[in-house]
Amino acid sequence: MVKISDLRMREVINVADGRRLGPIKDIDIDLENGRISAIILPAQGSNRLFNLFGREDEIVVPWQKIKRIGVDVILVDLRDVGEIRPEGGSPPGGGERYF
Repeated sequence: MVKISDLRMREVINVADGRRLGPIKDIDIDLENGRISAIILPAQGSNRLFNLFGREDEIVVPWQKIKRIGVDVILVDLRDVGEIRPEGGSPPGGGERYF
């Protein structure tokens, strides 16, 4: 068993290019099935001071993209972090980014 608080302490790494994506910011939970549906990461290069006053962009990584949860890191397989493909089109005002 892994606690959500433990998951949030682990660094997320993209195995496709070795890039560090940062720690988990939040988790999407499918309440109907009682499962985690996605992890949410802060957007790359986000300005933390600026985001205190506004909504921060987010990267949403579906659970299916998680390849391994280790003791210190979570490995995900995102083909190209630079290529952002929002589900159902572009989110209003930047918003969340989906892979």
